[in-house]
Amino acid sequence: MKQIVILASGSGSNAENIITHFQEHPEIQVAAVLTNKKEAKVLERCDRLQIPAFYFNHTSFRDSDTVVKFLQGLSTDLIVLAGFLWKIPENIISAFPNKIINIHPALLPKYGGKGMYGERVHQAVKENGETETGITIHYVNEHYDEGAIIFQAKTTVNPSDDADSIAEKVHQLEYEHFPKVIEKLLS
Repeated sequence: MKQIVILASGSGSNAENIITHFQEHPEIQVAAVLTNKKEAKVLERCDRLQIPAFYFNHTSFRDSDTVVKFLQGLSTDLIVLAGFLWKIPENIISAFPNKIINIHPALLPKYGGKGMYGERVHQAVKENGETETGITIHYVNEHYDEGAIIFQAKTTVNPSDDADSIAEKVHQLEYEHFPKVIEKLLS
């Protein structure tokens, strides 16, 4: 059985979508969800879905091997960033080469990098008059949003769209494609 660990910082809608997808695929299991925010809504979702969830602080993530050892103890096959906003430290990248993926709410290399997440991305897409946007699933390396691209999906941006409607279109692409790409990577 393949083991996934999800890292999330916020509401956890993508994490929940991944968890429910793999409940119907017993050969792949979400072993745990880790978060860097004590009040993250993803913790409530995990409780409801009966998935082990753990909080970690900045020190255990950046300045020690605590998180690396935890991930290794779970025999993690793939680490999935689902709305996780911290940069992954070198010790974790080294311990899991080409086994950490992220989803970005734009068509990289556009609108990527430090500080480009969520609403900020959709607002920039709108302000720059883009006619399309989408999602990028990519491997994680030592630089924000610069790892090798695994998959992209596009959606049209209409002149009448605002940042919220763009976000909704992008979320639909995330929900549709992220679990399938994870499944393909682990098959």
